[in-house]
Amino acid sequence: MSDEKGFVLKGDKPAETQKDVMPGINFSTFIMSLNASVLVSCGIMDDPVTGEKNKNLVMGKQTIDVLSMLQEKTMGNLTSEEDNLLKHLLYELRILYVKQQ
Repeated sequence: MSDEKGFVLKGDKPAETQKDVMPGINFSTFIMSLNASVLVSCGIMDDPVTGEKNKNLVMGKQTIDVLSMLQEKTMGNLTSEEDNLLKHLLYELRILYVKQQ
């Protein structure tokens, strides 16, 4: 078995150039990705595909619920920084969601 993480698709750029484009994948970047998804769903950020702001509060709530589930399922297994990040993001996203209704 190889110690390398991830996978390479045929035709992908070499890993060295991809690192310049994409941040490393860890729990915090995963959580921040879900955070951005909620911001797009709540119409706070532009949709990266359309460049427009659209509200889909059902999708925003579902993503907040996914973050909440992750918080519950990872309890006791996160670093203090990861735990604090998740706690604070959930607090802020819940308030933002309520304000959008």
